[in-house]
This record gives sequence, C-alpha cells and structure tokens, in this order.
Amino acid sequence: MIHSKVTVDFCGETYPVSPDEGLTIGRSGNVEIDDNPYLHRTFLRISHDAGFWWLTNTGSTLSATVADEQGLFQAFLNPGARIPLAMHKLIVWFTAGPTTYDFEIVVASPVFKSVEAEPTIATPSDEVGEATVGRVSLTPDQKLLIVALCEPFLRRREAGTTQIPSSAAAAERLGWTLTRFNRKLDNVCQKLADAGTRGLHGGVGRVASNRKARLVEHALSTKLVVEEDLALIDDDEHDGPVDRTVEGAGSADRGKA
Repeated sequence: MIHSKVTVDFCGETYPVSPDEGLTIGRSGNVEIDDNPYLHRTFLRISHDAGFWWLTNTGSTLSATVADEQGLFQAFLNPGARIPLAMHKLIVWFTAGPTTYDFEIVVASPVFKSVEAEPTIATPSDEVGEATVGRVSLTPDQKLLIVALCEPFLRRREAGTTQIPSSAAAAERLGWTLTRFNRKLDNVCQKLADAGTRGLHGGVGRVASNRKARLVEHALSTKLVVEEDLALIDDDEHDGPVDRTVEGAGSADRGKA
C-alpha cells in the first residue's frame, strides 16, 4: 500500500514521518521541541492507522490547538484525543509553562482539500474540541489587545518557539495602564468564551491560569488577527478614544468593552 508523504516543519527543519514507525513530538521525541520541564517527554504522535494519518495527544495535562492554514477549521486536542490529518497543511499550537510553540504538518495527498467557500468544517468527534468558527464583533480596543499579545508570532516568518508578552509588557506596548489591560482582557475572554471558545475560563467564577496562551492560540488559528493588523499597534493613534466595532472570528457580540 502506498501511503501519502507526511512531513513536520519546525524551526526551519523538516522531519519526514514513516508510516511504519510514526513520529513523536515532545521534550525527547523524534522532534525535540525544547528542554522545557513543563513539556511532556512525548506529547504528540503522528501515526498511520486504518488508512488514515492521525495526530494523537499522548500527554496527560497539556492540550494543543490544531487548525488549517486558512483558519476555517480549529480543533482543541485534549490529552488522549486524536484527529485525522485529512488536509494538506495543519498548524499546531501548544503552550508549556511560559513558552508557546507551533509547528506545521504537511500531507502530500490529503483525503480532503480545504475549500475557501466553506465557512466551517466539523470535527470528527466532540472530544476533540470546537470546530465551528463564526463571527464576533470586537471593539477596537479588544482587537488592539489581541494584536499586542500575538505580535511576536505575527512578526515571525517560520514556525517555532515564542513567549507571549506579559500583561505589563503588552499594556505598556499599547500605552495603557495594567488595570485597563486586565479589564479589557477579561471582557474579550468572556466574549469569546460565550461564543464557545474553550480554555478561557477555569470553571464557574474562575479564570483559566493560561487564558492568555489559549487566547493567542485561538486568535492565530482562526485568523482573528493577521500580520496586516500589526499596523494597528504601529500607529501612534492607537491609544486614542475608540467607539467603533471591527469584525473578528467567533460569534455575535455579547458584551461591551
């Protein structure tokens, strides 16, 4: 049987995947991501089974965000879950401790092909995560906050390793007080959580400890912000009064910043 060629691209290096042996990704996997004590020794595995290529989360605590290159599909890959690699290119994000990583999986002859006209693509299983990415109405301040948090990723040219700015650093970048930044962060996380985005709340009445990382992963994977949006924070006028709304990914506006 002839299997489609699958490769992993990380930090400018390409790793071919053998259909017989598969490929592991982690602190000491076939793809050694980083000597990060927060990262599992073997976190993700790519394998071939039942005629499909699969990405499996073999870790016990960390989750990963998986998306297509157009931002039409997103899956939240929990520990123990797996997803078929049914598209030409998938981008994977995950956070371990203070560091967020991303890499690309390329399938030479995928089972499905992304179609720009399709607004959403369903996940194979509810346990994997939310797949529908709709529209949410963001205020300009909310958009600026997300761009500031995603700035290091948007300025990069290849998949790799990045640290998300601290709240204090992002607030300073925008010319805001830390109190204002945290209030806006609360608002945008609540808005996206109400729209179905997972991982932004730790439970009833509690915020998730890694909500900034999850917000960044969601924003990048759904194209909520793109490289062109960097002009918003490079503009000296970004700290002025705002009262307009801008469109992003998610669902209907449910709150006011």
